[in-house]
Amino acid sequence: MFDVLVAEIGSTMTKVHAFDGMDGSPRLVAQGFAPTTVDEGDVMIGLERALADLSRAAGGGVADAPRRYANSSAAGGLRMSAHGLTYDMTLRAAREACLGAGAVLRYVTAGRITDRDLRHLDKEGPKIILLAGGVDFGEAGIVCENAVQLTRLACRPPVVYAGNAALTEEIVAILSDAGFTVFTAPNVYPRVDELNPEPVRALVREIFSHHIITAPGLDSVRQWSQGEILPTPGAVLIAAELVARELGPLVVLDVGGATTDVHSVTDPTPEIAAILVDPVPRSRRTVEGDLGVFRNARNVLELLGQPNAEPPQRAVPVTAAETDLFCRLARKAAETGLERHAGEVRSLYTVTGPKRIAQGTDLTGVSWIIGTGGPLTRLPGAVQLLESLRRPEGGARLLPGLGARAAVDRDYILSACGTMGVDYPAAACHLALSSLQRNAGG
Repeated sequence: MFDVLVAEIGSTMTKVHAFDGMDGSPRLVAQGFAPTTVDEGDVMIGLERALADLSRAAGGGVADAPRRYANSSAAGGLRMSAHGLTYDMTLRAAREACLGAGAVLRYVTAGRITDRDLRHLDKEGPKIILLAGGVDFGEAGIVCENAVQLTRLACRPPVVYAGNAALTEEIVAILSDAGFTVFTAPNVYPRVDELNPEPVRALVREIFSHHIITAPGLDSVRQWSQGEILPTPGAVLIAAELVARELGPLVVLDVGGATTDVHSVTDPTPEIAAILVDPVPRSRRTVEGDLGVFRNARNVLELLGQPNAEPPQRAVPVTAAETDLFCRLARKAAETGLERHAGEVRSLYTVTGPKRIAQGTDLTGVSWIIGTGGPLTRLPGAVQLLESLRRPEGGARLLPGLGARAAVDRDYILSACGTMGVDYPAAACHLALSSLQRNAGG
């Protein structure tokens, strides 16, 4: 019997982590692994196999605990669409809320939702629709029109309304009368130059857990876990926030077989803050759906200038040549994902002359670059790979500087720590920190 079990239902692998000493000296006791069994029609089968593997790794006995948690990215993760008024205001705030919750954004619109948009939404089948728009007590017409347009959808996913607070009652009535389940949250963009994504993030995680089954058998996993199931990327962001309290500003790179997620917890440096033209949240996640070392390896090979090279034929490298290929793919995916996540400085030419402005996330002040995910936790030389992503100050991209230190989530438990972090913040933070492997002297 352990203190805590945390299951992670991934797209290819299911993992179970066992922890003890949660009220004193927390430690990782053992881990169990098994292929995820979406194709067998029930992901609970894979979890049971992972629990059996955990029992063997721990020396026998029943793998159970009084507290059990789970996160999942099976069946493609949490697909969402987001709809706002303008790309550089409410829609950007809505995107931050969705991505921070661990969602995969499959479709976004700005302004009026068109008939073409409706056809695309019915084809994509989002699990949640986020409707935003307007500062509080501001624009009303387009937001209400968009609510009416959504009632014409053939699909009926839950809708989260997080727009102009003055319209909440009217929007809820329009959508509820059309058969939608509607949830409300505070405006993601309540005032000009103010983002408020966290309430929507929390609500989306709750909806994912209690109202959506994203893979066959996940409802059984929910019963096993005695509570909500977090989207795996959302759990990683929670862990990043916990670790940042101890280590300071940081960025976490999660390179996977299909996607590369980048999580940052940082504020702009005073120099960049003085020229920053758009607000960004302190905690931020971006997902690069085209960057992966297995399922999307061809895309990464093209970025490497090798479009005709043979991609990996299996998800886990076996030979030295395969390991070398995975290392090159992981480095390029991490480098490209980090560059896309980072903001930039550029010059605007005005009537009074050139003016420097900054947009996006400023990573120049981060203290740590942390790697997690299968490739960065299992491939050789991962710490050196992360160190190679640092750049001297003064470039156009606001990337981590040469003073940032690098570490790898050796035990591959950041998502597990985030999943139990609400109930055990101190223990989860301690475990995450103890898992960080860095170079000697770092």
